[in-house]
Amino acid sequence: MKIGFIGMGIMGQPMAKNLLKAGYEVMIYNRTQAKAMALVEIGAKLGHSPKALAEWADAVILMLTGPEAIEAVLDGSSGLLSVSDAKPIIVNMSTVSPSYTRDLASRLQKEGISFIDAPVSGSKKPAEDGTLVILASGPQNVVQVMTPVFLAMGKKVVYCGEAGRGTDMKMVINLLLSVMMAGLGEAVVMAEKMGLDVQLFLDTVLSGPLACDFFRLKAPMLQQNEFTPQFPLKHMAKDIDFILKTAHANGLALQVEQAVANYYERAMKSGLEDMDLSAIKKVIA
Repeated sequence: MKIGFIGMGIMGQPMAKNLLKAGYEVMIYNRTQAKAMALVEIGAKLGHSPKALAEWADAVILMLTGPEAIEAVLDGSSGLLSVSDAKPIIVNMSTVSPSYTRDLASRLQKEGISFIDAPVSGSKKPAEDGTLVILASGPQNVVQVMTPVFLAMGKKVVYCGEAGRGTDMKMVINLLLSVMMAGLGEAVVMAEKMGLDVQLFLDTVLSGPLACDFFRLKAPMLQQNEFTPQFPLKHMAKDIDFILKTAHANGLALQVEQAVANYYERAMKSGLEDMDLSAIKKVIA
């Protein structure tokens, strides 16, 4: 398959790079062209518009910041939907709300386009290592066609059902992720305030039943107070808003998540938005 890839951000670049490593022909597009050049240097084709990708590729993957960015590449005279001939499979791997995903699926179906909703579980390091978990939903036969492509970027494909179910799963995964991050941040700050050695505390956590890859990834950041983004805080804040709205639509009041949302709101107001999500430690402290 020839793969178009739109979005050369913190996740998109390593994901597209892994497609190239796996031997796929890849054409990339990014609004800021300079961010695409590192991939061009290792073999990617440069598309000058989303339309160019739609005319060339068998499937186009979107890895963008949210609904507004997706709409910007779909519409207009140079958008993905402007092609008149055979249209590629469109795969959205960005994190958006379930309601937006279902609206998008319905809209693309009317255009005769096969749509796959496939957000990922994982951040920058798993994207670089090709160990993402792909939460795929949509027509199962199309997911099967795309599975080798997904496995070039991840270690597992979870088929969640009809389009929208992948984003549903992403909401629950990121709910748990945000609560775990807040809990670990509070525990580290409490250890510091009590005069415990933070490295000793983190080593204790990672030696027992609470150990997990997520905590291992965040431990050095929390210990050193260096929050180079793996998962930018502003993206987690955006996702928490989606989570709370989705919970409300399902008749749920998530009290723990609302408390976590307050931390992120304060962090955004404190200018921490471009740091890693673990920088909420600074707000907690």
